[in-house]
Amino acid sequence: MKAAVIGATGYTGMVLLRLLEGHPEVDQILAVSSSKPGDPVNGEDPGLGPLSAKYGSTGGKYLSVDQAVSAKPDVVFAALPHLASATVCGPFFGKTVVIDLSADFRIKDRTVFAQAYGQEPPRPDLLDQAVYGLAEWHTEALRKADLIANPGCYTTCSLLPLLPLYREGVVEPRVVINALSGVSGAGKKVELKYLFTERTESVLLYSPGRKHRHTQEIEAELRFTDASARVLFNPHLVPLKRGMEATLVVDLKPGKTLADAERAWAAAYPDRPFARYVGSRIPASAEVWGSNRCDWAAVQEGDSLIVSSVLDNLVKGASGQAVQNMNLRFGLAETAGLSVTNLF
Repeated sequence: MKAAVIGATGYTGMVLLRLLEGHPEVDQILAVSSSKPGDPVNGEDPGLGPLSAKYGSTGGKYLSVDQAVSAKPDVVFAALPHLASATVCGPFFGKTVVIDLSADFRIKDRTVFAQAYGQEPPRPDLLDQAVYGLAEWHTEALRKADLIANPGCYTTCSLLPLLPLYREGVVEPRVVINALSGVSGAGKKVELKYLFTERTESVLLYSPGRKHRHTQEIEAELRFTDASARVLFNPHLVPLKRGMEATLVVDLKPGKTLADAERAWAAAYPDRPFARYVGSRIPASAEVWGSNRCDWAAVQEGDSLIVSSVLDNLVKGASGQAVQNMNLRFGLAETAGLSVTNLF
């Protein structure tokens, strides 16, 4: 299989290169960078070490988008900024499977998209074709999709525990989400607020409530199961390079208990290796570092449920889930090229 990564110099692109290097079904990797075509891949990213034969067809150098189009990859991973990805990927639509890690195809409702991103979706004509890539939730649709809208870290960390509860009528419509993310979740960019001296020894709440674009995305997915779902989302930057924890607080419906939540999770994710309810023992983000797992725990406090969910924002929250979606789409083992155990 020939796989192209567009935006290969960013954090998610760099992780994708590592995952594809270890994937048993990928024999060619095309690293694409609009800013560095012709440069050596392991010059920009020395952590890759000596490049394997999987880069042989490119001479170990970054390709331009046009060169990648000519190479006719079987799958394209677009690790590009929101609102730019759909345009750059234009030559690939209808010709190969595209897994887009930006938000350009995540929200079907054009009005809701505009509220979240301040403009119309860049390719509204393709929204109906895109399948939302929450791998454990839209599995069958993903097996046939040629355009996959890969969710981000906040949404995956929140939705995997929440969706079964809403579908089974276990909880009331409103959920409060207090989420903490490592700084790599913002991508590779040079801004004052992401500098080490700004972030170390400091926690920052930013864009709380409906100001944050992922509020609409989480709410939109929940409303497919409960039309009255309402999200209060409060994201925080914490002094971690990578990692994420989301504390979800939701009221139980009359007569419902933690046991009903546990039954909903068991029914939603039987034998799924990357979505795990771990009981009442609260997991730490380090336990899933480098793995493609999302782990969560829950405790009942009166008529409320408190859920703590953790994942690696660069793996299950981005690149790992993208590879998981590729595996589903091409009929491969779901775990191919992915780690169930942490790399701490």
